[in-house]
Amino acid sequence: MRRKGKRIKLSLKPEVEDSLPTLQFRIWTNNRSPSMPNCLIVAATPLEIAPFLTYYRTKKELPEQLHIDVLLTGIGLTATTYSLTRQLAIKRPDLIIQAGVGGCFDLTMQLGSVVVVKQEAIADQSVIELNKLKTMFDLELVPQDQYPFEKGWLINKSELLKKVKLKKVKAVSVNEITTSKQKVKFYKQAFNPVIESMEGAALHYVCLMEKIPFVQIRSISNYIAERNKKNWNMKESISNLNNELIRLLKNI
Repeated sequence: MRRKGKRIKLSLKPEVEDSLPTLQFRIWTNNRSPSMPNCLIVAATPLEIAPFLTYYRTKKELPEQLHIDVLLTGIGLTATTYSLTRQLAIKRPDLIIQAGVGGCFDLTMQLGSVVVVKQEAIADQSVIELNKLKTMFDLELVPQDQYPFEKGWLINKSELLKKVKLKKVKAVSVNEITTSKQKVKFYKQAFNPVIESMEGAALHYVCLMEKIPFVQIRSISNYIAERNKKNWNMKESISNLNNELIRLLKNI
């Protein structure tokens, strides 16, 4: 990275790589002064934040007040939990922003809309009994208020959340993408969520346990159980997601 006056160029160079699959665990850093607050941007795949990386790499200055690192975790709760936890052991950030696309349960919301998640649950960490979904809390396997859970939810109470001028919603994370109408019904009854992803709850759990301020923003790429990708809007959802990510970084 070179500095001339106030012009700053982002050099996307891997800081951490090991024997994991490509992009499973990788850090890019802009190498700002170590005394500045550090913000870790987390995404499951490079596709989801490609416009953000290009924006700072080729055209614009970085926020003057932040040191920014980027972590690509891989897809899913397990990969995200491992990659994020390992990164925190290497370098502890002052705040974490997760950006990604997700499916939507609410058919009244437009594809491409961007929301911020206020609370998360792991929907398929459950069982169907007598035609009803029961969570591990319903089964009394875990107390519903055992930290970091509150009434079975992973709730973001960070002050950082208040700075995000987006609709605040409930979300669920899953290991298996929801494709059946029956599961949609069960999840709506049990959680009444707006968003489904495969990584959000991992972010909430790790950050709450580590007491690190965080925000999860999601753009709606498709409606839940819609598997015809001709009816998805991935291009606009990624564009809108990255516009909101850039706006958020400028306003922190």
